[in-house]
Amino acid sequence: MNAGYGQDKASPLALAVHRFFVSLLHLERRIDPFIRPPFDSLLREPLTRLVQALILLQKHEITEVLGQETPLAGEAALVETIVAEMAAFMRSQYRPGHFERGGNTKTHGIVRAQLVVRDDIPAEFRQGVFALARSYPVWVRFAGPGPLSPADIDDVGVLSIGVKLMAVPGPKLLDDERWTQDFTGISTPVFTTPDVRANAALQAMVLRGTPLYYFLKGRLLDGLMQGLWSRTQTSPLESAYWGCVPYRLGEQAVMQYSFRPRAGMGISRVPRLPRRPPDNYLREAMAATLKARDIEFDLCVQIQTDARRMPIENASVRWPERLSPPLPVATLRIPRQTFDSPQQLAFAGRLSINPWHCLAEHRPLGNQNRARLRIYQELSQLRQGMNRTPHVEPTGDEVF
Repeated sequence: MNAGYGQDKASPLALAVHRFFVSLLHLERRIDPFIRPPFDSLLREPLTRLVQALILLQKHEITEVLGQETPLAGEAALVETIVAEMAAFMRSQYRPGHFERGGNTKTHGIVRAQLVVRDDIPAEFRQGVFALARSYPVWVRFAGPGPLSPADIDDVGVLSIGVKLMAVPGPKLLDDERWTQDFTGISTPVFTTPDVRANAALQAMVLRGTPLYYFLKGRLLDGLMQGLWSRTQTSPLESAYWGCVPYRLGEQAVMQYSFRPRAGMGISRVPRLPRRPPDNYLREAMAATLKARDIEFDLCVQIQTDARRMPIENASVRWPERLSPPLPVATLRIPRQTFDSPQQLAFAGRLSINPWHCLAEHRPLGNQNRARLRIYQELSQLRQGMNRTPHVEPTGDEVF
């Protein structure tokens, strides 16, 4: 890996200042578990509401209409810029045969599961994969946010989830997989950037080697939201995950979804803190838990009821639960298992997890999702081509 990526573009002073702030963040991660529980209990929600109120006061170029998408000016060119910047970053970091994903990069584990649709949900929620009370075989990939794969304690404190349902009947919006439906999420309730214009600015900073500067250049509120919800993670099985962007729920309704661990999970202890824990302690925590017990998440859905406070085109706005309480529509069941063999971890690299692997009833909405259609396809093809590991559509019958 080229540790000096971007140095031809960012000044030595800018890089030095950035490294200083990153070192402070790494130090905070060592003490975070000792201060985070009381902070979250007392302050996180009030501060989140304040930051969200300030975000809603900002002017946005799009006037939201309930259930309606509105493309950004120059959106297609912005998407091309993001693809080029992320591909350049990947080429600067990895050599052929060792390419990683451009985002959601480090695989903590890929596990077998089932998604069981509930039989007691209201009729208006019974759309797409939720139409019938049935179960689907699933692969679940837990990962870090990327774009690098550092030791777990040195990451930014955000986790990601990719849930790939199989044996899903019906035509799909992408033709490279016939039987899958993908759901994705991260462990913060809003996305890092509000739209593709901001995302392009962030990717430019990543390529320069100074991603923290993105938040200092007019995006302080976005940085505050990420800071309130990022933390030293204890286990990927103990975090909630939010989709952060909207999707269709049938022909008319618009939804956001989340995966929430069932009550009674408990909290794992990060080993050795405040000293340095093992580099892959999150995978080790997952392995220990799934050796001993099954794990369940509720898949919850919110329906858009207010165009301004639950926007389609601004992913920095958290959809208020008081306007649309999250309704559990299915259970993600992860049985006890051993998952951390090299062969099973390598299998994750053969998968392409893309929210456009979906039924029309769950079509992705909003500029961030429209961008994902091209970004995810292009970068997945780059990674798998460089590694000579062609994309496969899983069936759930894989043996390792």
